[in-house]
Amino acid sequence: MSSITSDMAQQYSDSQKLAARARINSKYTIAEVGWFPWVANQLPIRSGDRVLDIGCGPGWFWAVTAGIWPEDLNLTLADFSPGMVQEALDRCRALPFGSVQGQEADASALPFEDGFFDAVIAMHMLYHLPDPAKGISEMYRVLKPGGFLAVTTNGAGNMRKMYELTAVFGSPPSDPAALAFDFDTAERLMRSQFSDVTMAQHPARLRITEPEDVFLALTSYPPGDGASEPQLAEFRNAIARAFKQGNGILEVEKEAGLFLSRKSVSP
Repeated sequence: MSSITSDMAQQYSDSQKLAARARINSKYTIAEVGWFPWVANQLPIRSGDRVLDIGCGPGWFWAVTAGIWPEDLNLTLADFSPGMVQEALDRCRALPFGSVQGQEADASALPFEDGFFDAVIAMHMLYHLPDPAKGISEMYRVLKPGGFLAVTTNGAGNMRKMYELTAVFGSPPSDPAALAFDFDTAERLMRSQFSDVTMAQHPARLRITEPEDVFLALTSYPPGDGASEPQLAEFRNAIARAFKQGNGILEVEKEAGLFLSRKSVSP
């Protein structure tokens, strides 16, 4: 289990720590189309569909993209954290959907009937599971024949120039989420359940101008959130050097991708 997925009860009891990491992407991403709209525009959701968002977090995705969907979409927001489910419900019940329900759920043992959903969406969450293959198997089970699974995750080189700074804490110089579930792992495990798997990578990069946002993001999860004062001082110095080398800007390449698979219809 990667550092970003350890102590999940504390990490994801609410959206505070997640927001510190999300801020880097929301403030500094340079892309023709933002991440959430880019994903949404590739999902073949139809009028009346039952959609499960597993690992829904605080429901940011649906709030940003609400205008894209049919108004009679039936949405189930599920997360292992009851705090996240409640936050997502509070955010999404005011949106123009046919219905919005919440469910505390373990992605490795989904509390839903076989073939219940037209679509299952798992955005940047499978790296949290001890056994991602079990999670994908469960998502396959609850899909109707002809339904689709959408999975997002990061590539091994995602934001490497930023993650290299965490060497101060003894961390690997790479995205901890991708260490657990990168592009290659996503494709391999999805192909174990689905006959067709397509992948698209979001074209984007970061142009970070505030060192403090880097500090807050990388100290929002272990081991940074438990670092000693000397380690934190050394970390701030490393960040300052990186920004100085970039003349006050930290340029960072991103690798985030969307995998789509459809459950075959039995003859």
